[in-house]
Amino acid sequence: VQLQASGGGVVQAGGSLRLSCVASGGTVSTYSMAWFCQALGKERQFVATINSSGGRTNYAYSVKGRFTISRDHAENTVYLEMHSLKPEDTAVYYCGAKRALTFPLISDRDYDYWGQGTQVTVSS
Repeated sequence: VQLQASGGGVVQAGGSLRLSCVASGGTVSTYSMAWFCQALGKERQFVATINSSGGRTNYAYSVKGRFTISRDHAENTVYLEMHSLKPEDTAVYYCGAKRALTFPLISDRDYDYWGQGTQVTVSS
């Protein structure tokens, strides 16, 4: 499975972005999917995850109410809708995939497949 993340960019504080993570080389319909972020000089941190069916989600406290994770099985894609962006959201955002029944998985060590990352920069 290969993951391709896109949708990052530069936005002013209070703005919005939608990130996409497209899977290829196999279906991820039975995988839990997640977004993590890594700011410069910091460790990769959990942002949001969605289970295989799309019926369950889990968010980091810092993004709850502002970000929404969703998935489209037909498109083999996971999305992260980001609203009310803050300068502290600035980071490289990565999508991860894991075939697992346990949910939620919020450690990056739990995930087997990763996209290349997409940069999100929020200016004040």
